[in-house]
Amino acid sequence: MIQKVALTLLGATLMFAQTAPTPPDPATQAQMRVNMLSAQLSLTDAQKSGALAIYTAAITSAQSLHTNMQTAQQSLNAAVKKNDTAAIDQAATTLGSLMGQLTAINAKADAALYAILTSTQQAIFTALPHGGPGGPGGPGGPGAPGGMPPGGE
Repeated sequence: MIQKVALTLLGATLMFAQTAPTPPDPATQAQMRVNMLSAQLSLTDAQKSGALAIYTAAITSAQSLHTNMQTAQQSLNAAVKKNDTAAIDQAATTLGSLMGQLTAINAKADAALYAILTSTQQAIFTALPHGGPGGPGGPGGPGAPGGMPPGGE
């Protein structure tokens, strides 16, 4: 009985001691995106190769923006806690600019892919949901990396 309790406590301790998983590298993220698109659009091998290059470049370009967005979100969170309206305005402006840049990167990647699709594939691609950076809701939402924790704490 004591051994079972000790093992349960050890397991719980190890579970809480684990750190958050490291996100995949840009090439892996791009491959995952291309695999999903290939399943939906029936991409040819040449299109897969082109899409992989397009999305690897886009994801690589977006990496520093994500880091800067996390920093700006932390600044915004700190400004809210201090009721520092000038710092809130500055952080919000920074976040808006970074989101605009990220949106442009994603839109340019989608435009480059669209250009290599057949008309049938273009129609299917156009009908796919496009929730912007990070999917519907985008990055930085409650509980997301760079966002306020749930409850705004």
